[in-house]
Amino acid sequence: MPNQESSPENPLLPTLTMIEHAEFLLGLSFKDDEREQMLQALNRRLAHYQNLRAAKLENGLPMSLIFDPRVVQPAKPAQSPRHYAMSAPPKYARPDDLESLAFAPITQLSELIRTRQVTSVELTQMYLGRLKKYDPYLQCVVTLTEDLAMRQAERADQETAQGINRGPLHGIPYGAKDLLAVKGYPTTWGAEPYQDQSFDYDATVIERLEQAGAVLLAKLTLGALAYGDIWHGGKTKNPWNLEEGSSGSSAGSASATAAGLVGFSIGTETYGSIVSPATRCGVTGLRPTFGRVSRHGAMALSWSMDKIGPICRTVEDCALVFTAIYGPDGQDRTVADIEFQWQPTLKLENLRVGYVSASFEEDQPNKTNDDASLVVMRQLFPNLQPVTLPSLDVQPILLMLEAEAAAAFEELTLSNRDDLLTWQDKDAWPNLFRAAQFIPAIEYVNASRLRMRLMEEMARVMEGVDVFTVPSFSPALPITNLTGHPCVVVPNGFNEEGSPTSISFIGGLDKEAETLAVAKAYQDATDFYRQHPPMPFAK
Repeated sequence: MPNQESSPENPLLPTLTMIEHAEFLLGLSFKDDEREQMLQALNRRLAHYQNLRAAKLENGLPMSLIFDPRVVQPAKPAQSPRHYAMSAPPKYARPDDLESLAFAPITQLSELIRTRQVTSVELTQMYLGRLKKYDPYLQCVVTLTEDLAMRQAERADQETAQGINRGPLHGIPYGAKDLLAVKGYPTTWGAEPYQDQSFDYDATVIERLEQAGAVLLAKLTLGALAYGDIWHGGKTKNPWNLEEGSSGSSAGSASATAAGLVGFSIGTETYGSIVSPATRCGVTGLRPTFGRVSRHGAMALSWSMDKIGPICRTVEDCALVFTAIYGPDGQDRTVADIEFQWQPTLKLENLRVGYVSASFEEDQPNKTNDDASLVVMRQLFPNLQPVTLPSLDVQPILLMLEAEAAAAFEELTLSNRDDLLTWQDKDAWPNLFRAAQFIPAIEYVNASRLRMRLMEEMARVMEGVDVFTVPSFSPALPITNLTGHPCVVVPNGFNEEGSPTSISFIGGLDKEAETLAVAKAYQDATDFYRQHPPMPFAK
């Protein structure tokens, strides 16, 4: 944007001089090219402030963030039994070619291990071989955890021989997004300034998966500081089309799962980081209700929006992984003590299911596939109800995300180490972090209050339905990330370029079981999840 001076016609248009003067008041110092880059963001934000001020927030409307005076953490809760319900598996036989299991769901792999037809060590070695073969093309791995994986796989096999089985994840190899701490290995957050960073503890999610018997193969890529698919080692690719990035920020988790390099993976979402790469790579993802999975040991981007969830081949796989990782740990105080029980035989006729009519009517790139999904849903749920989402403009509320992210990485901004990040244009974190330094505290507070209004309006929407379906990239994506509702995203076809597309299912707060059940019904009625990329690029 050119450095236009303000005028009677544009009295609020910021200038480089104005930014420099504001820096002095705030104790900041930026370079001329950085000020130039910030101009567009600051000008756009002025419009957001005006929208906030026009919102007429009544005096009694509180913030969406609730103060908790308890500084001392509660004692770590006792480990309660986790109920690993699972659909009755068919009888699986060990294949002649073990690598044909690369794309098998957890339900199949688990049964083969339980019946001692396949060992965890065999699966681990098979997946490690594929990771080494395909990662040079996909750039989805930050660090292989091969030594740890072999130790965990050997332990799983020893326990199986003794008649011990920890559940459906026993011996199943997986990968974790590299913003989760793993003791003994780097945790780089995908970003150049943190390439040598490590922690002397495991994230709660990593601990719980080990307790469930899972085998950690690799730390998988994420766009630097959980944005996009560009990281310090390159750009993670979509295995269906190497000309495309895998989208982000759970870039490596989706790419590796889609390519059959892991049995499942762990991703995170703040504002689409499970939904978007799962869509691009044609896999299934669960974004749980905010406050269902502990974020202890995970990089913080937005304390009021970050969520951790599984990326898998099937809906039921997501349910099994979620069973292992949900619930309080005495570390993350946002986590609610609410039981989850996967019910694969849940009676669907008892559920109230809806669809967002306005989103399906819009002319958007994946309309053909979304319309076909709606036809399937009407067949499954003859009483499908139309749903109307809140009409509030959520862009001003997203000031909260930018402010929290900038606060989480203020040291990076003030030390100028943000220059080390590869991605440096106006939409990248370095510029957004700098521009966020100018968000007034009052506007953050009022954005939080407007978010409370959005939450109240979504609560009224969900009074009429348990679950609704909606095109994945619709207003529901930002709305439900702000309101904390769970989402299951599943493949629903391919676009003209041959890349996968998806449809999403949104549930009421803490209604993961119902949301997964509806998503599974749709997935079982289609075959898109059975398809996998041919990957001719590596022989």
